[in-house]
Amino acid sequence: MSKSSLYLKNVATHVATLGPIGYLPYAPGTWGSAAGALILLLVPLQPSVQLIVIIAGFITGSIAAGVAERVIGEQDSGHIIIDEVVGIVISAAFLPHTPGYLIAAFVLFRFFDILKPFPIRYVESALKGGIGIMADDVLAGICANLVIQLWKMIL
Repeated sequence: MSKSSLYLKNVATHVATLGPIGYLPYAPGTWGSAAGALILLLVPLQPSVQLIVIIAGFITGSIAAGVAERVIGEQDSGHIIIDEVVGIVISAAFLPHTPGYLIAAFVLFRFFDILKPFPIRYVESALKGGIGIMADDVLAGICANLVIQLWKMIL
């Protein structure tokens, strides 16, 4: 294996695991979601930029997660948490980035990501590799966002 190939595999793995965050001993997915929410709180994005971040995050995350899965040697490893970051960004998309909305996005995203109601569980089992790793969190993020959008319309 060439040095450049090894370097790219290491970079992809660091992206997929958010460096050391994916290796925290307890609930790395929750830590990844929290890191994403904190970034959104500190760096609020315009709606058009949110969409670009989501698309770029999905593409980058799919590639990085696929590589990291092979490097780590574990299918859909818990260490891979880039999917949680993209999921939380989707959960909070097109909403005010206030602490209240971000907490709601975080709690609802984790709820859907952990319980995996239909069709989230189906997508998780049907798709493999990097896209499969990312897809269930994208759906969990969409579900969380829809709940918050509906709640926002009612109030």
